[in-house]
Amino acid sequence: MIEASRMIPLLVEASPSFAGTWEEFQAEYADDPPIPYYIVLGSFARHLCDLLATGDHATLRRVFSVVERLHLEGDSFVQEAATVGLLEDLQNANMHGPGTSPDRFEPFLLPESARWWKKLHGFWREDRPLADD
Repeated sequence: MIEASRMIPLLVEASPSFAGTWEEFQAEYADDPPIPYYIVLGSFARHLCDLLATGDHATLRRVFSVVERLHLEGDSFVQEAATVGLLEDLQNANMHGPGTSPDRFEPFLLPESARWWKKLHGFWREDRPLADD
């Protein structure tokens, strides 16, 4: 089972260019744990938008393979964070700059992540519950 402490290292392993940002977060919160994972995931979402803008599809495929693992193998906190902390941020148009949009991430989603992506759409657009079926 993937626990919170392994979540960001797995994402960094898939996208090493985020390592410096992750190290800064760890240093900033070293004396005041726990690390605010949702804030880190927001930064990671912006990082993914940058990767999308530059066309780094190989890294995006690796990252979304990890996101799928977080949904399937994560503890309840990790599963929720993968959805509400990462996918929801990627759907937020305010996270995107020129040349990117939320729908451009859809081709990278694997089955479980795609299911939660659609559930988030239903929650925000149609007031449907986000709970698992």
